[in-house]
Amino acid sequence: MSEAACLTCWLCERPFETLMQWHHTVPKAKKGRETVAIHPICHKAIHANFTNAELARMGADQGAIRAHPEIAKFVNWVSSKSPDFHAPTRK
Repeated sequence: MSEAACLTCWLCERPFETLMQWHHTVPKAKKGRETVAIHPICHKAIHANFTNAELARMGADQGAIRAHPEIAKFVNWVSSKSPDFHAPTRK
């Protein structure tokens, strides 16, 4: 089993197939170092809805990010998609 198959996405908690990125929970521009595995579409959804300053304040608080109305709607929508699903992200 591949390393990706053992991980789940930090945001949507779906497994990975082949597409995976690393998200800095606190942006590098704000001196963040910790990273979490995330789907590209989930990564884009986070950055489409939060500024770096907002992400720096929330840090690794997954619950706070998932509680945002647009993110909650996105996670609900993407939960039924395949692990490598990708579509354009709209703001």
